[in-house]
Amino acid sequence: RQRALLWAVLMAAWEAAWGQLRYSVPEEMPKGSFVGDVAKDLGLQLLEIHDRGIRVVSEGRTQYFALHAKTGHLVTAERIDREQLCESVQQCVLRCELIVEGEMKFYEIDVEITDINDNAPSFKEIELEESISELSVPGARFPLPRAHDPDSGRNSLQSYELSGDEHFSLAVQAGPGGDPEAGFHVLVLGASDGGDPARTGTSRIRVTVLDVNDNAPEFSQSEYTVGLPEDVSVGSTLVTVTATDADDGLNGHVKYSLKAITEKASNIFHLDAESGAIRLVRSLDFEESAYYELEVQARDGGGNYNIAKVMIAVTDVNDNVPEISVRSALSEILEDAPSGTVVALLHVQDRDSGANGQVRCSLDGGVPFQLQSSHSSYYSVVTARELDREQVSEYNVTVRAADGGTPPLQSSAVLALRVLDVNDNAPVFAQERYSARLAENNLAGALVLTVLATDADWGQNARVRYRLSEGRVRGAPLSSYVSVQAETGALYALRSLDYEEVRELWLWVLAEDGGAPALSSNVSVRLLIVDENDNAPQV
Repeated sequence: RQRALLWAVLMAAWEAAWGQLRYSVPEEMPKGSFVGDVAKDLGLQLLEIHDRGIRVVSEGRTQYFALHAKTGHLVTAERIDREQLCESVQQCVLRCELIVEGEMKFYEIDVEITDINDNAPSFKEIELEESISELSVPGARFPLPRAHDPDSGRNSLQSYELSGDEHFSLAVQAGPGGDPEAGFHVLVLGASDGGDPARTGTSRIRVTVLDVNDNAPEFSQSEYTVGLPEDVSVGSTLVTVTATDADDGLNGHVKYSLKAITEKASNIFHLDAESGAIRLVRSLDFEESAYYELEVQARDGGGNYNIAKVMIAVTDVNDNVPEISVRSALSEILEDAPSGTVVALLHVQDRDSGANGQVRCSLDGGVPFQLQSSHSSYYSVVTARELDREQVSEYNVTVRAADGGTPPLQSSAVLALRVLDVNDNAPVFAQERYSARLAENNLAGALVLTVLATDADWGQNARVRYRLSEGRVRGAPLSSYVSVQAETGALYALRSLDYEEVRELWLWVLAEDGGAPALSSNVSVRLLIVDENDNAPQV
């Protein structure tokens, strides 16, 4: 027992490590019922469930499960009817995925829906009438309708019981002239399942004793096999069963009926009692059921019968388009994100089978992204290289899915992604160097020239400010001669300059952006002082 417990714990840990969890829950539980402690089994903190964008997605259009944000429990999102979801399937398993959007990860969760005894056996006909020959010998067999119970295991159909009515007898009563007359009796056919408590269904049978009928109908085939595509038109005749009876009159008149058929099949197929033609009354769906087995009874007017089986195999038609579901996706990405960064997590499925259900995914060309197959039906869209916002600032990435049908069916999804700026560009001056001429004796504050630098980045990263690189002129700080306006790059003379004292000024202007850390560049500026005739000759 300890080894078994240890093995179960190890298996649970192994499955969680590989991204798979398994739980079970009875059917018909109310909405919000506990299924499993996902947070505990995956080692998640409750705060992470909100912060990391964790949610549960069920396969298909209906969401059967949800994640309780306060407890980290997987709970039912609605009442689940096992028989509606998994008719004729012994083990009913629903799959969902736990999506961790913040990390672009997913965990598969399989939930087995266990059966409860919520259905009683039922007969298609509540009352029916049977006719038997007066010459029927003890031990003669007469077919009775089968009951149907959609539950599974012990809760499904287990036994039949036949009971009579004390007011009727099997003995043949003599008429006034001593001649035997037809008698009848009433029986009750009961069907019970194995649930606790057991559920039962009944059908009343009226048996009429008839005159001798010594030939039973004979089918042309004991088994009829039909193969047809799922897109066959409603109203089509699929097969015609034929039985003949060598008797004459009423004893040789054959009528057909379905004796063993599920409720689902009874809504799809119709048997003409006179002609034996089986006609389609509702569209077939291979994805819903690929095989049907019918039991047809041919019965003459005297009560003799025979049985034939009809096997209907449905073949798949490529009638389902691949479905692309975006489980998680980024809307923004930094341009310096490393190659291989996951930007979207996709789930792709096609409900068809075989080649019709095999899906190939691709991205439209010309984008720096690629597809990676993650696991099962999942794909990741990742960066193929570093991005450059200054070249392309937005992408519309088209994902296409095509199945293997002939012709293939296709679908697509578009991922909109905005590239965020990183301060990876320094300001660039419009000229390699600047020069200007200024007549001496200028007014203080005179405009010398304007430098201009631009930055290819965005926002604060592209905001340029200017300043002088400090130096000295004739022992005085350079900033006492000229200044540059930080916002405009305008260079001003701060004093009246004298050609006889300073004939030229060499200075450097620094342009710095607003990034963190800031990037900068500089440019040289040559200022020539132009002589004016402001000095008289001296002897």
